[in-house]
Amino acid sequence: MTATTTHAAGADDLPDGAALPVADPAMTRRAARRLIRLDGRAFALMLALNALAAGAGLVGPWLLGRIVDTVRNGGGVRTVDRLALVILVCALAQLLLARYARYVGHRFGERTVARVREQYVDRALALPAAAVERAGTGDLTARGTTDVTSVARTLRDAAPEVFIAAAQALFLLGAVVALDPLLGLCGLGLLSGLPAVRWYLRRAHTAYLAEGAATSALAELLAATAAGARTVEALGLHERRTAAGERAVERCRRTRTRTLLLRSVLLPAVEVSYVIPVVGVLLVGGALHGRDGISLGVVVSAALYLRQLSEPMATILLWIEQLQSSGAAFARVEGLGRTPAAMKAVPHRSAAPSPALPADDRIDVTAVHYAYDNGAGSRGPDGDSAPDRDVLRGVDLTIRPGERIALVGPSGAGKSTLGRLLAGIDAPRSGSVTVGRVPIAELDPEVLRRQVVLVTQEHHVFLGTVRDNLRIAAPDADDTALRAALAAVGAEWAKELPAGLDTELGAGGHRPDGTQSQQLALARVVLADPHTLILDEATALLDPRTARHTERALAAVLKGRTVIAIAHRLHTAHDADRVAVMEGGRLTELGTHDDLVATDGAYAALWRSWHG
Repeated sequence: MTATTTHAAGADDLPDGAALPVADPAMTRRAARRLIRLDGRAFALMLALNALAAGAGLVGPWLLGRIVDTVRNGGGVRTVDRLALVILVCALAQLLLARYARYVGHRFGERTVARVREQYVDRALALPAAAVERAGTGDLTARGTTDVTSVARTLRDAAPEVFIAAAQALFLLGAVVALDPLLGLCGLGLLSGLPAVRWYLRRAHTAYLAEGAATSALAELLAATAAGARTVEALGLHERRTAAGERAVERCRRTRTRTLLLRSVLLPAVEVSYVIPVVGVLLVGGALHGRDGISLGVVVSAALYLRQLSEPMATILLWIEQLQSSGAAFARVEGLGRTPAAMKAVPHRSAAPSPALPADDRIDVTAVHYAYDNGAGSRGPDGDSAPDRDVLRGVDLTIRPGERIALVGPSGAGKSTLGRLLAGIDAPRSGSVTVGRVPIAELDPEVLRRQVVLVTQEHHVFLGTVRDNLRIAAPDADDTALRAALAAVGAEWAKELPAGLDTELGAGGHRPDGTQSQQLALARVVLADPHTLILDEATALLDPRTARHTERALAAVLKGRTVIAIAHRLHTAHDADRVAVMEGGRLTELGTHDDLVATDGAYAALWRSWHG
């Protein structure tokens, strides 16, 4: 519905990918338990089926040991055949149980990852606009794509496989101990790969978090460079952006090399651990059997159990890297839930929405001071980026309901910054900005957008039809209302589209130019029908004649609404009820166009310059 001013990183800025918080291990575990509880019956069924499959798999080696002892003791063929038939039946049962366990596990994984995706979208849409700007779109995009995909793969593929393998490994080790405690202790003691696993797990989580952060930083840099390609070309910033890109790629390479090193230590150690316990049990068992301390069948069964251990251990080894990677990814995805409390992108914003509702539509700006925090490399929309320097200094302004007011002044004067405060995107460092005596920045987002809508010269066209793009602002609007909104902003081109409102926009369909995209954004504003509209150069991409026509059409459609226009084209100020002049972060003049021209101050000088 609105276009929001976005953070533009400097040419040498290299975001560290950590602007958005990451969930700590305790929070990640709580989130995982919550997801399991939401589908607890399927999870319990998956565990039960895995246990039954593992139990069925234990029968074969044990009966094979019985066959060895039977043959050694002179048993008949009928006994051997009967035991072999039982082994076959148990193998088939294990196959069916394992298959159904995987089926249940995959269904559990798909439902759970759907919840993760939906929750991520809900949290991303609920983020304060300033939080998104300061974090950068690269981090948010990487979490919503790469990280969520990693979590999905784990829930869908890795989790069922690992549960089955873990159950089998535990049952096999338990079976060896049950056959003969001494052989069982021998086998457990010779699992030499376990120290390497502990070494790996202590380091893997941090290493994969660093890899994810580096990926986010690279995505942010590439997105910023692509979006500002024309600016980079015009200002000759190719070498600086290339150098920044090379640094980001090098950082990614270092983090990926670190995780590769961890795997290169883990994999050989665990591979060796498959063989050593089997050899040890055969040697110890052979020595005990030679002294008649144990039967040959028990030694064979124990060796087979430990040999079978290699298959589930190999499965766990195959997925352990994915589990660590997805664990770090889940911490990044879940960390989005900490954003309102953890980020200070909006100073003084309450952790919970204020229950108070505005008493009326009057907006009061009282003794406002504001400075951009550049800890993350952010810049104000007016170009002022010096840390600890106020870009607004003691601004006082009252905007009456239904009034049309124009904010004018030179670049860097603080106009757009004041517009952001009026829209509730930022909160003042000191002083207050209220609507109906309620601080704007403390309003619930849904209430805020019914009160105030900010439209900038930046815009976005969503993939879908013209109707889809417009109904974002008013889901229940009929076609008549949609066409009226387009007509109100002068979007006559929409009538000539081959499929009308059903025309697809974007790749494979109609590609709107900058003017058409801006008119779509303004049409959404008409449909949203807020009581206060802030236009921050919202018609900048339109030619002067079309811009003037659009502004007058909007004024007619939004008659009775409060309109705050941040303008460089002074014909907007000429049509306003009052004009507010900003200079150096201060409000220096306020009055009607005619009064300010007669005063022969800063506004009069701007007006004369505008008319040449």
